[in-house]
Amino acid sequence: MNYRHAFHAGNHADALKHVALLALCDALAAKPAPCFALDTHAGRGLYRLEGEESQRSGEAAGGVARLRRGIDPAIDRTLDAIDACRAMHGADAYPGSPWLLAHALRMQDRIACCELQPDEAAALKANFAGDARMAVHARDGYAAVKALLPPRVDGERYARGLVLVDPPYEAQLREFDAAFAALHDGLARWPQATFALWYPIKQRRDLQPMLREAAALPAKSALLAELLVRADDSPLRMNGSGMLLFNPPFALEDRLRPALAALRAMLEEGDGRGDSRMAWLRPRD
Repeated sequence: MNYRHAFHAGNHADALKHVALLALCDALAAKPAPCFALDTHAGRGLYRLEGEESQRSGEAAGGVARLRRGIDPAIDRTLDAIDACRAMHGADAYPGSPWLLAHALRMQDRIACCELQPDEAAALKANFAGDARMAVHARDGYAAVKALLPPRVDGERYARGLVLVDPPYEAQLREFDAAFAALHDGLARWPQATFALWYPIKQRRDLQPMLREAAALPAKSALLAELLVRADDSPLRMNGSGMLLFNPPFALEDRLRPALAALRAMLEEGDGRGDSRMAWLRPRD
């Protein structure tokens, strides 16, 4: 695996992913019972936007650098989290999903993060060495779905929680085979949890078989949220990304729909051919 998220930290895909992730965390934290979160492809959890990798790609300039306050509460929530990260780690810090999970969840909650690349896993472990809630696993995240679910930590079972599946898609469309196999197993093992799968969009038409397969997974409901920053007319670049949300919390659609529209307005390129959409692949009964 050659992927390094440091080149892409803070891009338009992170903007969508992290707005959705914080909305999911806040829904979990709104109820008093403890919850468990699993991040299957965690990376190092903390990035430097002035580092060599980020500066080389420049992707953050078209992503989080363009987010503005006062337009949408979910985007404001994300900007607050970024500010909190920078207050702790410096002005160029950018939080990955493990940092956001640790920031948004509570002391009674537990988090497991998996990272297969040894150097990234070591950095992840170092970044969260002082957080007793966080368990870092240097292992394959798909295999961890079977190994760690349903969650039981220190003898306690967790009825509520979240699984974030955010692979690098180095295998391109073939990645969905592994992701859906893990999701199928995870939903069977922990059917009351929310599962979130991030995916890149080059050309939407290529994703139709994937969406049909997603709708057939054994979830009670499935919601799609997509953001395109440019027209999906080239197979050679990532024109947008999406989140598949299985068993999403009630009211999540109402929170994300205006956020998607605001993200499109902030992040689409100058030709105005961006797009956003939300749709139920499987509505609630």
